[in-house]
Amino acid sequence: MVDYLIIGAGYAGSVLAERLASEAGKKVLIVDKRPHIGGNAYDHYNDAGILVHKYGPHIFHTNSREVFDYLSRFTKWRAYEHRVLASVDGQLLPIPINLDTVNRLYGLNLTSFQLEDFFASVAEPREPIRTSEDVIISRVGRELYEKFFRNYTRKQWDLDPSELDATVTSRVPIRTNRDDRYFTDTYQAMPLHGYTRMFEKMLDHPNIKILLNTDYREIERIVPYKEMIYTGPVDEFFECRFGKLPYRSLEFHHETLDKPVYQPAPVVNYPNEHAYTRITEFKYLTGQEHTKTSIVKEYSRAEGDPYYPVPRPENMELYKKYQELAKQTTGVHFVGRLATYKYYNQDQVVAQALTLYAKLAGATRTKLK
Repeated sequence: MVDYLIIGAGYAGSVLAERLASEAGKKVLIVDKRPHIGGNAYDHYNDAGILVHKYGPHIFHTNSREVFDYLSRFTKWRAYEHRVLASVDGQLLPIPINLDTVNRLYGLNLTSFQLEDFFASVAEPREPIRTSEDVIISRVGRELYEKFFRNYTRKQWDLDPSELDATVTSRVPIRTNRDDRYFTDTYQAMPLHGYTRMFEKMLDHPNIKILLNTDYREIERIVPYKEMIYTGPVDEFFECRFGKLPYRSLEFHHETLDKPVYQPAPVVNYPNEHAYTRITEFKYLTGQEHTKTSIVKEYSRAEGDPYYPVPRPENMELYKKYQELAKQTTGVHFVGRLATYKYYNQDQVVAQALTLYAKLAGATRTKLK
């Protein structure tokens, strides 16, 4: 008998397994249908000996001291601030849009104060802000929206920004200074020896057993357990009773090139050209020195492993039906991006898992009393 059967060995499942095993003394079995731990953050050394992220770039950043300190138990860090360029009108320009982006795009020499006036002059007020198109056009006007956002969003989501919730583009800031960092969080770093090594240390406990290449439905009836923690797609748990929740998937084309450097930035976005959305060069992320380099091109797809919940009102209404079912399902705890149908950064999933652990630990202490 195990205390907890945990479905999924990504961040949510691994953090909860570690806490329940090491802090609460619980026996845990983690089951994952993939052949590895770490979920989408999994990284490995390819045939050329270059450390790559199998499922696209994963950049760690957080403002939470609690989350950073927790993960620091399992890894040392390499300081890293992420930077992205966008290929627009034959130039590679900083994204998020900043002072240098506008000056180089239009051949201007604006100051930060003048850029504020420039944005005000081209912005088209939208009230209320409902869609991703509203967000951008109300801040920087239609032309910059068309050059940097509209086609990229169409490729990523197969929907026009006017059909997507405002949360999609509101995640990307607009700056009037020269700060070209993609994130501005207090803690920005990469696991020194990679994500997989960090997960291995997290799960290295005698109370934790791991079963890979396995569909949990094959063993849930033969392995006795007290409670379940589920991190997979919530609609699949309930056998799509109300219909399938829409997700976008990704297809990754990895290449190893016989040159030390391929592009001038860790990530280059292609909003208006090519079928792929972006190219990532991993050596920037990892700091690895190698005579060759490895890149990945990302293609957005309608079918495949679920990555991004599609943020539209009708989808949220459908999710609420599953959410209500989840609340009524005793002995099962739903946690993580897929189980709660919401896009989370890595640190947000860790925080959600730590919050659930505190709740579970509190319930255990109450029972003991």
